[in-house]
Amino acid sequence: MLWIATQDDKSLINAKEITVDGKKIEGVIGSATMDHWSKILGKYESNERALEILDEIFTKIEESNGFSVTYTMPKK
Repeated sequence: MLWIATQDDKSLINAKEITVDGKKIEGVIGSATMDHWSKILGKYESNERALEILDEIFTKIEESNGFSVTYTMPKK
């Protein structure tokens, strides 16, 4: 499980997929039995910064020894 606190600290979501769309990072939420929808997790100053954050999330998942991974989206 991947739990992400959104950049605005207003939501904690269980993301099934993370996508970079320009300067935005979006998380796909849902399961096989539910409709899938996406939520903006954070907006950054450039596509390069968004990709750096995606890499940070990937590294956090790789380093995790547990079933659940948590990540807080950076403010900038």
